[in-house]
Amino acid sequence: MNDPDDVLTRLRGVDLNLFVVFATVLREGNVTRAAEHLRMSQAAVSASLTRLRRLFHDPLFVRVPGGVAPTVLARQLSGRIEAALTTLHVAVAGEPAFDPAADHAVFRLGMSDDLEALLMPRLIARVAETSPASSLRCLLANRMTITGLLDEGSADVGVVASDRWGPDYRSRVLFESGYATVYDRTAFGRTGALTREEYVAAPHVMISANGARGIVDDVLEAEGLRRHKLASTAHFAMVPLLLARSTAVATMPRHVAEVLAADFGLEVCEPPFRLPRFTVSVLWHHMSGKNPAVMWLVRTIAEVSAQVSGVRHVLD
Repeated sequence: MNDPDDVLTRLRGVDLNLFVVFATVLREGNVTRAAEHLRMSQAAVSASLTRLRRLFHDPLFVRVPGGVAPTVLARQLSGRIEAALTTLHVAVAGEPAFDPAADHAVFRLGMSDDLEALLMPRLIARVAETSPASSLRCLLANRMTITGLLDEGSADVGVVASDRWGPDYRSRVLFESGYATVYDRTAFGRTGALTREEYVAAPHVMISANGARGIVDDVLEAEGLRRHKLASTAHFAMVPLLLARSTAVATMPRHVAEVLAADFGLEVCEPPFRLPRFTVSVLWHHMSGKNPAVMWLVRTIAEVSAQVSGVRHVLD
């Protein structure tokens, strides 16, 4: 265990204001905007970053188009620095509060585009009504990447298809969903569910992050079957455009299938093979549990999720 006196001695030589600059540059992704937010000159912010680089023996931020991006070390430090600043703020100012009707917050959400299509329209409307000075920023994320975004402070919360996380995270189950098959009614000249033979024989549009395989391949191969993958996309929103005037089919989470079908006239039916069900949860870093704005957002997401039709909700 660290000797408290030794820790204090080491901190005496460190300007804690540097960490405020670090957190602001990380959040803004731009030195000029960080300087405006902090009411400092750009030169002063740059000088603070120079001191931080010497302290950590790392560039911390590198130039990218439109601003700066954190290095690997900066991302690793971000969660701990944010937590330390929050603790100091509470010690000085007391427990924070958030009045959605009067306060301003920039909420950063990480989710995949299927969940964005389902939740964001209603979430935008709810935030505009109840916290009009606040704004939402959505980042592309999935269950494999969301914890990294939460750790580095790039996202405040995530909405992802999983319910198992490590001890550093807290979550709340929003709803349960499954899979559906979709196709263009006009191109097929029919409606209704496809038989197993029709499903396997049809060309498939696959939604996959790596473009290689999906859960359908696992299920079919277990029965000694294979499908012809005509095309793949990493984005659920592209599926209606790729299916248009085509006899191809796609299999996707039912919650997004219903949304896209309503807007693009796709047929939605049960797949002719048994596919697993899954839960969708809202997730946040345990340190964010002390941030009333983040917890307000978690409650708001849960309320909006409960209003969305076409999925089986699990509320606590």
